[in-house]
Amino acid sequence: MSTKSRRLTTLVIAAALVVMPFPLTTAQAAVPAADPAQTLANLLAAYDGESNAHARYAAFAEKADAEGYGQVASLFRAASRAEEIHAANHAVVIRAMGGEPKAEVLTPDVGATRDNLTTAVAGETYERDTMYPEFLAQARADRNRDAMQTFNYAKTAEAHHAQLYQQAIDQLASLEGSPAVTYYVCTVCGETVVKLDFAKCPSCFSPREKYVRVV
Repeated sequence: MSTKSRRLTTLVIAAALVVMPFPLTTAQAAVPAADPAQTLANLLAAYDGESNAHARYAAFAEKADAEGYGQVASLFRAASRAEEIHAANHAVVIRAMGGEPKAEVLTPDVGATRDNLTTAVAGETYERDTMYPEFLAQARADRNRDAMQTFNYAKTAEAHHAQLYQQAIDQLASLEGSPAVTYYVCTVCGETVVKLDFAKCPSCFSPREKYVRVV
């Protein structure tokens, strides 16, 4: 093949590569298209979920108290307060987008404390690993910073709640007869901790004074 022919062949291949449709990678395919209406729908779903979690954990706390698990009851009360904060944060963004926050709060299905903890772990894990990551991806596609922030605050707190609930399950035998203990909840993001050994919230960086004591 002459030099001129080789050059022509190279040009033809290069042109074909430019227009050839390559398959999307998994990460690229997972990026949603911008759709503000979907983000609003996600906020409404999250508001409903957090409102129900607030009521559910309050009921679980009463059951834990009745069964003599004072420390577990304190944990449920702290998480209930955190979920209330998440719902309030979601509501602010919903209204800013022209929506109206509404929740259908169902009567909680309360079992034994161990079962309630297992239910709580499953719920927090789903929000941490599936629900909030999907909602965050859509909010990023919409460049909705307020939605991204409220979703991220909730996701971070739910991850910690899942850890605390699992620890309670692992230690449940030794927690029978335990007294109530103190937890601290950030009123800005809902982060839940057992001690205030920092100057700023590790999640939202608000001053430590934004935390409230829950027993």
